[in-house]
Amino acid sequence: MRPLHVVSGADPLDLLLRLREALSGTGPALLPRPADAREPEGAPGLPAEVAKTLALVIETSGSTGVPKRVALGAGALLAGAAATQSALGGAGQWLLALPTHYIAGAQVLVRSITAEVDPLVLPPGHFEPAAFIDAIGGFQPQVPRFTSLVPTQLHRLVQHAAEDARARAELRTLDAVLVGGQATAPALLERAAELGIRVVTTYGSSETAGGCVYDGQPVGTTRVAVVDGEIQIAGPTLAEGYLGDPEATDRAFVQHDDLRWYRTGDAGELADGMLTVTGRLDSVLISGGEKVSLDRIELVARGVSGLADAVAVAVDDEEWGQRAVLFTESAVDDGTRDELKRALTSSLGRAAGRAVLAPGADIPLLATGKPDRVALARRAAEIPRE
Repeated sequence: MRPLHVVSGADPLDLLLRLREALSGTGPALLPRPADAREPEGAPGLPAEVAKTLALVIETSGSTGVPKRVALGAGALLAGAAATQSALGGAGQWLLALPTHYIAGAQVLVRSITAEVDPLVLPPGHFEPAAFIDAIGGFQPQVPRFTSLVPTQLHRLVQHAAEDARARAELRTLDAVLVGGQATAPALLERAAELGIRVVTTYGSSETAGGCVYDGQPVGTTRVAVVDGEIQIAGPTLAEGYLGDPEATDRAFVQHDDLRWYRTGDAGELADGMLTVTGRLDSVLISGGEKVSLDRIELVARGVSGLADAVAVAVDDEEWGQRAVLFTESAVDDGTRDELKRALTSSLGRAAGRAVLAPGADIPLLATGKPDRVALARRAAEIPRE
C-alpha cells in the first residue's frame, strides 16, 4: 500500500515534481484538485492508502454531480505517454493549456516527464488566445512542439488567428495540436487546416489514461471494438477501476476475448480499423468539457412557466462541441428566456445554461406518443446559434 494525497493543481510545475515521484514509486499517489475545491458533496470518503501500483486518481465531472474517482496505475499513464510519443513521431516539449485535475492536463505532465523536458505553462484562469500565442515563443529551439486542447479552445484560437497574422505564424510552428475531450465539429477542423494548424483529433477518457485513438486510429497497442453498438477499449492504458466503488468498476470493465475491456458508453462504428464516434448511448452531452444530462435539462425547463412541454435534444456546436436545444410549442417572451437560462445555470451549471430555446415548434411524435427526438435533432442542427 502507499499513501494517497490530495494536492492542488494550481502550481503545475510543483505537481510535475510530485507526479514524477508518484510514477517512480518513491512518493504517494496523487489526487489533484483545483486550488479552491472542496470534497464533493455526497462523495464517499477517501482512503488514506491505496494499492502500491496506483499513481494518480482523477475525479471525473459525472452527470449526477457526484464524481467517479478513476484510479490509474503508473503503468497505464506511462503506456499512454509512450503511445502518444510513437504516434507523433517522437518526444518533444509541451505547452500546458488545460487544468491538471483533468486527465488531458495530467497527461501533458506525464509526457513531459518521459520526454525529460519541462512543459511551458499557460497562465491560470480564463483561456486567452493572445496569451497562448505569446507562450509559444517560450518553446526550446530544435525541439518538437506540442499542445493539447479542447474544441472550445481551438475554436477561439482559430477565430483569433483568422484576424491576426502573428497568431497564424506562431500556430503553424506547432508540430501537433491534440484536440479531444468531446467531438470536434468538422467545420472547425476545416478552418484550422485552412490556417495551417496541424490538428490531431483524439478519443479517450480518464478510464483510458487519456486519448488512445488518434484521428480514428488506435495508438500503441490499444484495441478497439464495437459491441452491440458500444465502443469498447482494451490495452495497457486502462485504469484499475473506480476508487472505492467495485460495483461501478465491474459495470464499466469487462472480460471477453481474453482481454479486459472498458465500456465507454459511446456509440460508434468501426470500418477497416477506423473508429467513428456517433454519439452517446445515454442522454449526456458534453459542452465546453462539462457533462450535463439532457434529461435533467428537460426536467428543469419544464419547471419554468410556459415550458411544460419542453423537449431537449443535443446538437453539435462549433464553439462548445455540443449544446442543448429545447423545443416547445408555446410562444415565449424574453422574460421566459431569461428565467430559463437562470434556472438551468443555477441548477445544472454553465453547460446547461447554453441551451437554445426553439419556441412555437410543432413537436413530432412517435407511434408511442413520445416525442420523435431523432427528427427534432435533425431540425435542431438547422437552428442558428444564439
